[in-house]
Amino acid sequence: MRRGFCYHRLSMALAGKTVALAVTGSVAAYKAVEVARLLVLAGAKVLPMMTTSGARFVGPVTLAGVCGAPVATDMWDPAYPGERHVDLATRADVLAIVPATADLLARLAHGRADDLVTATALCARGPVIVAPAMHPRMWDHPATRESVAILARHGRVTFVGPVDGPVASGDSGMGRLADPDAIAAAIAAAVAAPARDLEGRHVVVTAGPTYERVDPVRFLGNRSSGKMGFAIAARAAARGARVTLVAGPVSLATPPGVAARIDVESATELSAALDEALGASLAGADVLVMAAAVADFRPSHASPVKIKKAQGEDAPTLSLARNPDILAALGARRGEGKTAPLLVGFALETGDDAEVLAYARKKLAEKRVDMIVANAAHVSLGHDTNRLAVVEAGPGSKAAPPFTAGPKEALADKILDRVAARLATA
Repeated sequence: MRRGFCYHRLSMALAGKTVALAVTGSVAAYKAVEVARLLVLAGAKVLPMMTTSGARFVGPVTLAGVCGAPVATDMWDPAYPGERHVDLATRADVLAIVPATADLLARLAHGRADDLVTATALCARGPVIVAPAMHPRMWDHPATRESVAILARHGRVTFVGPVDGPVASGDSGMGRLADPDAIAAAIAAAVAAPARDLEGRHVVVTAGPTYERVDPVRFLGNRSSGKMGFAIAARAAARGARVTLVAGPVSLATPPGVAARIDVESATELSAALDEALGASLAGADVLVMAAAVADFRPSHASPVKIKKAQGEDAPTLSLARNPDILAALGARRGEGKTAPLLVGFALETGDDAEVLAYARKKLAEKRVDMIVANAAHVSLGHDTNRLAVVEAGPGSKAAPPFTAGPKEALADKILDRVAARLATA
């Protein structure tokens, strides 16, 4: 049981609610029994179901005994009148799939309805919580990553985990099922009234790379996909904020609810877009989240024509100029003792956790901002998941913050939780 786990908070959200709990075929299926126990203790009615492979790992009698209800396993049970998947989806306030295998994620991503669990998920009227569990190599496989990305784009599924740790084979890595209390808490959050803690706030988010022109064909850039910034913009809009998204050159669709999107290419264009969004006094926004990976350098002189290569000639020398530090300039403009707008930066670094955190603390002080989100390049760039820690200015800032891993949408909410808390006390 994790420290700080609160049964009272769980019961406040779950008492009287109905949870359809689906178990699929993973060694981690035994933990679903503990999730069921927590839900029942919190006052929820639990409707258990299993895939055929799930029943190979946990006995239906065990799950039925904990839930106090028979386990549904078959869409074609002749003793059950009507459409069982429709009935389960209609009765449930939330569907939780614990654990969710790589196969289950693939079938959900493509709208398959070839068993009771996937058919119920496709028919669900409420939130769908998915807790993946699999070997780390399966979680990291491109096909699984694509399934996760598709489900994230659909916006119908909330992921809980997986987490980094040992798995059944004795290997260790990202793929371990999240703790049962974390899953229960996510289920409770899904059925609670949606947080509108950013209502009335203007949040500006930058996302993606910048491209610095070398000639009409070539550029200097980086591998940022923009997914983290777009996830923050999406979640801020869902939490009631008016969101302005300043996007570098990416191929992502504008998230639902985003009020305005400004597309830019270079660091200079991004700076100009922020000047427009924030205003000369910076009073145009309550929060700036600088998630964009802005290039530190640009060519001193961009060629107006394509640079040719001539036979026998050496490669041309590229002279670089330093781009302005946009976030540091905004921190200086805001001045000492001022809290608006709240400034959130990102530290994308290479190295181990200690090195990444040290760089983030240095950046926090030098740029005079309120928060720095620390993450390592090898787990962030281009991925649908991330692993990050939030370094904050103020009391308690010397303590080493923990790193949290998960889908970028879930991590976006963790960042915005900190933002909302600071705004509430400003």
